[in-house]
Amino acid sequence: MSILYTLTLAGVAGIGVIWLAAQNIRVVRQFERGVVYRFGRVQSRVRGPGLTMLIPVADRLQKVNMQIITLPVPAQDGITRDNVTVRVDAVIYFKVEDPVRAAVDVQDYMSAIGQVAQTSLRSIIGKSNLDDLLSNRERLNQGLELMIDSPALGWGIHIDRVEIKDVVLPDSMKRSIARQAEAERERRARVITADGELQASEKLAQAARVMSEQPAALQLRLLQTVVEVAAEKNSTVVLPFPVELLRFLEKATEAQRPSTDSPATANGETPELAAHAQ
Repeated sequence: MSILYTLTLAGVAGIGVIWLAAQNIRVVRQFERGVVYRFGRVQSRVRGPGLTMLIPVADRLQKVNMQIITLPVPAQDGITRDNVTVRVDAVIYFKVEDPVRAAVDVQDYMSAIGQVAQTSLRSIIGKSNLDDLLSNRERLNQGLELMIDSPALGWGIHIDRVEIKDVVLPDSMKRSIARQAEAERERRARVITADGELQASEKLAQAARVMSEQPAALQLRLLQTVVEVAAEKNSTVVLPFPVELLRFLEKATEAQRPSTDSPATANGETPELAAHAQ
């Protein structure tokens, strides 16, 4: 009877030991690292992925995620350096590099990074112009990353990337920017039109010089105009009138003008002799 009682006690003790050992075996996943506290003191050795054994009662394991964490930064209202009210939000990508410092030096590194990101984003808004927020975000992202990474290094955290997602402008500023863009497009259109007119005038001047040197070119141009008008199949009839004929008539009129000015000139007398005779 005593032997049976002893075996029963031994079995119960063995089961208790096995249960206690099972309760102190932990599984650390591939993307995690384990920080062990022994009687409240952190151990320098970090437990890697796999099974890890803890000392009953003495050890406590804290798992730290080593993956890249995406943390959205709430939209922050601010006034830019050129006195424009904007609302800007961003996103942060970071990861833990030293799990011991991340677990010991800061109480909640996720909340700490979020608060630093919000204050840094407000500071960046106040130091930047509106044009930089809209068109030069890469430089602002780098500056924001440096501002957040400076305190995060002391917590064993590395800031991988920071990006400004959206910039919300007031409606009045949107209308002003739209008017500015419209005026800029109109200015470019006028410059292009003026440049085209300048080039056309230069070409027309060259064509006029060629036609003045070669009169036949003008006749060919008139014939080409007749062909273009006739191709439209309309009722308009174009009759080219040679410029040389107009010049001939002008010369003939000038030649006949002295004989028709007064009767004295018709009799062969000069205007001065006719006046003296009278």
